[in-house]
Amino acid sequence: MYYGEYKHTCDEKGRIFIPAKFRVIAQGTSIDSFYITRGLEKCLFVYEESEWVKLTHKFKELPMTQAKSRAFTRLFFSGAYEATCDKQGRVNIPAHLLEYASLKKEAVVIGVSNRFEIWDEKAWKGFYDQSLASYEKIAEELVDLGI
Repeated sequence: MYYGEYKHTCDEKGRIFIPAKFRVIAQGTSIDSFYITRGLEKCLFVYEESEWVKLTHKFKELPMTQAKSRAFTRLFFSGAYEATCDKQGRVNIPAHLLEYASLKKEAVVIGVSNRFEIWDEKAWKGFYDQSLASYEKIAEELVDLGI
């Protein structure tokens, strides 16, 4: 499970440090590769392999006759990239994903349960401030979903 918020920089080569906590899964097993793709709200979604496989199976169940299913699936998987950590715990993010997320220098890596996300620091602050203002209202609405 991923949780927490970590500030890092994206270097001139498009590399970003992945927090050590995110590079270790159950029983202390080290992870050295991740699947990175376009997220929502202009961030990047990052999955370790077992979660990526689960997600892939769910996408296969979407009805291909629906234009929205096809469009989302195309955008989600066409942007995907398998990244491997170097010895310093950094992953290289390809240019198309850096551009999508507007990642230039300051970045925030946040844990979100079964994935983590990489945000441009200013975009994260904007999202955070806006969402925090309605945090309690969102919580009330989620009660209807059983959370």
